Amino acid sequence: MPDLPQTARVVIIGGGIVGCSVAYHLTRLGWRDVVLLERKQLTSGTTWHAAGLIAQLRATANMTRLAKYSQELYGELEAETGIATGFRRVGSITAALSGERLEELRRQAAMARAFGVEVEEIAPDDIAGRYPHLNIDGVRGGVWLPKDGQGDPGNITLALARGARQRGALIAEHTSVTGLTRDGRRISGVDWQGREGGGHIACDAVVNCAGMWGHELGRMAGVNIPLQACEHFYIVSEPIAGLGPLPVLRVPDECAYYKEDAGKLMLGAFEPLAKPWGPIPAEFEFDELPPDFDHFEPILEMAVNRMPMLGQAGIHTFFNGPESFTPDNAYHLGLAPEADNLWVAAGFNSVGIQSAGGAGMALAQWMEDGEKPFDLGDVDISRMQPFQGNRRYLRERASETLGLLYADHFPFRQKTSARGIRRSPFHALLAARGAVFGELAGWERANWFAREGREREYRYSWKRQNFFANVAEELAALRTGVVIYDMSSFGKLRVEGPEAEDFLNHVCGANMAVPEGRIVYTQFLNPRGGIEADVTVTRLSETAYLVVTPAATRLADEIWLRRHLGERRAIITDVTAGEGVLAVMGPKARELMQAVSPNDFSNSAFPFGTAQQIELGLGLARAHRISYVGELGWEIYVSADMAVHIFETLWQAGQELDLKLAGLHMMDCARMEKGFRHFGHDITCEDHVLEAGLGFAVETGKPAFIGREAVLQKREAGLDRRLVQFRLRDPEPLLYHNEPILRDGQIVGHLTSGAYGHHIGTALGMGYVPCSGERAADLLGSTYEIDVAGTRVGAEASLAPFYDPKSERMRA
Repeated sequence: MPDLPQTARVVIIGGGIVGCSVAYHLTRLGWRDVVLLERKQLTSGTTWHAAGLIAQLRATANMTRLAKYSQELYGELEAETGIATGFRRVGSITAALSGERLEELRRQAAMARAFGVEVEEIAPDDIAGRYPHLNIDGVRGGVWLPKDGQGDPGNITLALARGARQRGALIAEHTSVTGLTRDGRRISGVDWQGREGGGHIACDAVVNCAGMWGHELGRMAGVNIPLQACEHFYIVSEPIAGLGPLPVLRVPDECAYYKEDAGKLMLGAFEPLAKPWGPIPAEFEFDELPPDFDHFEPILEMAVNRMPMLGQAGIHTFFNGPESFTPDNAYHLGLAPEADNLWVAAGFNSVGIQSAGGAGMALAQWMEDGEKPFDLGDVDISRMQPFQGNRRYLRERASETLGLLYADHFPFRQKTSARGIRRSPFHALLAARGAVFGELAGWERANWFAREGREREYRYSWKRQNFFANVAEELAALRTGVVIYDMSSFGKLRVEGPEAEDFLNHVCGANMAVPEGRIVYTQFLNPRGGIEADVTVTRLSETAYLVVTPAATRLADEIWLRRHLGERRAIITDVTAGEGVLAVMGPKARELMQAVSPNDFSNSAFPFGTAQQIELGLGLARAHRISYVGELGWEIYVSADMAVHIFETLWQAGQELDLKLAGLHMMDCARMEKGFRHFGHDITCEDHVLEAGLGFAVETGKPAFIGREAVLQKREAGLDRRLVQFRLRDPEPLLYHNEPILRDGQIVGHLTSGAYGHHIGTALGMGYVPCSGERAADLLGSTYEIDVAGTRVGAEASLAPFYDPKSERMRA
């Protein structure tokens, strides 16, 4: 073991492929004093037994960007380091055994075209031609990605490690981390123990790359890193005579993948119900778990039928090894919410080899610049809620998430395990009236309402799902009458203190120097003018504001505020659970509110964009006149103790007005008709606020704020792209997101979100279109199509909302 220094710029904990990638990329950026500590030997945790599949296509554009980068890097490492990585571009085939799976693959192929990934849809005979050993009975078709590959995980890791060492990194094996010293919100040092003694390294930053040990290492630092190890099975056949190189083959309908390696065939599985494993023994190193043939047998039976040669060859290896999984099947990357210098790259959900190169590059650049190089919201560790570190929760959820890797990835698919954790005060009332719940950030949310006597569960499909007509009815009630829906899950952050106004003016694009009771729609911008958060801010008093955030980003938005507070005299308090929120929306909303409250809800007494304390029934509430659905209405904030009474009062009074309950699927359809952006899809940290069409929410005339210079520069230079709304000319196809946008026959982008506009009568979408130097008339004068699962569908483009473009209805 090399002599360890007493100080370092960064200590990386974990010597798998991810830790070595982070070290490699930091040193490539010029970092010195980089120390990597590995408790046993490099690769000895999960990396050594990984299958080594290296695919390009991921679920989003940026995850695909990172996967493509990994592949390119692995192809170059041998020349740089002299270590053979075993990387080969053998291509990959995914075969579909059902119509629904084939629809999914066709949509993935369209998405690949939008992301610049070479892809070809192939028929069963074409699959047989590329994989002659396959029984194609029941195969409906598939996709071929010629540039996918496979590699040797151990050697790729060793090559990354050598590359890091060549640039000065110190890598110490057989060195365990025994403690982390914390000073406020910073980790000031790392305690270590080796074979011949121990010591302490003072450091500027720590990176947790500990894989399946990452959860416990996080607890050591007071940081929540939700991870659970699960058993992962594969078999390797005896050598098969005449078996030459083959593409990687995935048959997800049978939970199986196949890889040829040195004349042997590997069969791996992502079974529907996985086996959580732990705690991890202290001596674990290059270890296997006890075999469980009974658990694997159903998949093996299907595989022998699908690949007859497998049944004739003997089994050389039956392997069972642990891999770590996160609650949502996306890995953890970024700065831990609970600390200001502890970074995380862990929990790679069986895609660590194909992800490690890109993840290491992205994290290193983030550490170098102090801000994300591009949108990493899919994997940002700050998306995880504190409760998700609960061990029982992790075991229950991980048993499902492993299987979801190869399940049908239907739109709106809900997880079924570890449910019912967070419920609004209205939950039981909505459940009694037919609510069908989905889950987001642990919240049970009424997504739609079943008719009386009808099934109250999802029936998934890529076509019109069983709630399609229900949502259409809810939207019709919104547009013509009045509905109520539960918004309690949205985050609520109270910012108060003598310098609250100054602080919020620093982080918000809009002006916070407004009268008490004013509601301001605004964004938190980064120095590039990108959107870090999309919120409303209500001034409650001279010294207090309420920031309302999307449910999924509540923690991330709170952390953004805390990290920019500095020495200002203000405090930030999460009050999300303290208030229930009911949205009362529709042209009859004023009539309903007037029926339950003596307050004046006229336009002159209660204008749009204001909030007031009101009496409601026998209780008190705060009404916010704001809308995310484009109709007249109020969001009613009520303390949890009075929430049930408020609901019952509204429900009873609403019967004379034909009041309907609505869910959040309806809200999404309505906001799409109105052209309202959805954070994380239509607007992200790499989308400039002006190009997103939100310049009206930025006040550059106020004192300096984060992103001001970038906004002024963009106004001077002009827009390079614009967020455009699309309406399909054919009312039948459905849009979700990532469908390619074609302008005059050429792919120019992809949809950032999509939904069916039941009032408009067809599917709608949004997406960015390049427009450098163009006028709006030129942009809209082109011919547009959307690629829906390989079929080009004509679309109308607009910069204005398709519904109520002048916003007259919600301001009535």
